[in-house]
Amino acid sequence: MSNIASSGKASGGELEEKIDLTPETDAKLEQSATLAKSGQVREALAILAALEKRCRVGNDTQNLVRVCEASLQYCKDAGDEELLFSTIQTLTTRRSQKTQAIRAMVHKAMPWCVVDPYTPIAVSSEGEKAARNKLVETLRGITDGKLFLEGELARLTRALAIIKEQEGDIAGAADVLQEVHVETYGSLSKREKVEFILEQMRLTLGKKDFVRAAIVAGKVSRKHLQEENMEEHKVKYYTLLAENHRHDKDAFALAKDYHAIYSTPHILNDEAKWKEALKSTVVFLALSPYGSEQQDMLHRVNQDGNLESLPSYYATVQLLLKNEIIAYPMANQQELESLPSFCEGGEDLTKFWHELFHRRIIQHNVRVASIYYKRIHGARLAQLLGLDKNRLEKEISIMVSDGAVYAKIDRPKDIIRFAEPKSAEAVLSDWAADIDKLLHLVETTTHLINKEKMTQ
Repeated sequence: MSNIASSGKASGGELEEKIDLTPETDAKLEQSATLAKSGQVREALAILAALEKRCRVGNDTQNLVRVCEASLQYCKDAGDEELLFSTIQTLTTRRSQKTQAIRAMVHKAMPWCVVDPYTPIAVSSEGEKAARNKLVETLRGITDGKLFLEGELARLTRALAIIKEQEGDIAGAADVLQEVHVETYGSLSKREKVEFILEQMRLTLGKKDFVRAAIVAGKVSRKHLQEENMEEHKVKYYTLLAENHRHDKDAFALAKDYHAIYSTPHILNDEAKWKEALKSTVVFLALSPYGSEQQDMLHRVNQDGNLESLPSYYATVQLLLKNEIIAYPMANQQELESLPSFCEGGEDLTKFWHELFHRRIIQHNVRVASIYYKRIHGARLAQLLGLDKNRLEKEISIMVSDGAVYAKIDRPKDIIRFAEPKSAEAVLSDWAADIDKLLHLVETTTHLINKEKMTQ
């Protein structure tokens, strides 16, 4: 006979009735195990099905879990995959099925299709492969929408993405991963979330969806990547980010990506790796548009002691920081443009960087000229910069349009004016400021003279 552990009604906040079915469960499990070993799996499942209902209705969760796990194990031992799928579907969709039982069945079945904790198990035949894939799909369907199984859903989804990638369906793998918003899951560790998002980035970039890749990249907190145990993930993140920025042809973003890689402790401990990252930082800083942020980063890189061990790159930074005209091509131009990160992305992109390098040097030289000259003949400036007049006029026009420099070109007289004309109010204000300085100086001088006379 069954013993009543506690009783009461479910209404009014009282405890539900709970029945202890341990003796009956032990007997039925032993009986069903004997039938399963003799090949009568369906008969064994029929016995357990009736017992499962009694445990579920009687709120005997502990024995319910035992019965459900045994049912799945019998199907697995018999090698009947279809029976396994139908059994797990039936048991997990029972009315008022306990969350503990559903979780236990998912945990019981997951090792039969994935290991460590999301790698699909190795298979040796098409039949095994189809069974494994179907089990992954079945378990994903069971875990979908259940908060208490969100971690398992994420791992199964990643396993399915790996399967699709192995089959050559990169777009399908990316689409599968995008269905899971892992950043909202509370049951996963910070590390697991970052790994999952990095995989989303990799596959999204693999299918050339650069817009979505940028959106996914925004889900990773840069602060978390600075933690000690996240160094490898930090390098992988910025490497993937660099691939996206390379597609966008964003030189300054690439410089920041490579500098973030360079500043990672385990990269700094590997001389070959930090040299490569620092070289890439310098090259893409040289390719970046002039601005306060770019200049700030140039000064910070210039103060790095490691830069002196790279003479060509150190010389490049020095040239960019000085208000002097740079001759093109530079002495180390070929070395800079032979860097792997410069050549990565195909011949067209390499050609784009090469032309951009020349343009940045021209823009630097024009800025230098605007510092030393208020007005200059176009032919003379073209001679100083080593350009033809049309190219010079084009580059100055671009810089004026971007607001990088003030210039007016008088074509008939071939004069370029860099000094911005002042309004009458501005001239008067400057004159008044000069008079104030003069009067202050006179007053200070008079005070000092009187002070000297008083001390005599």
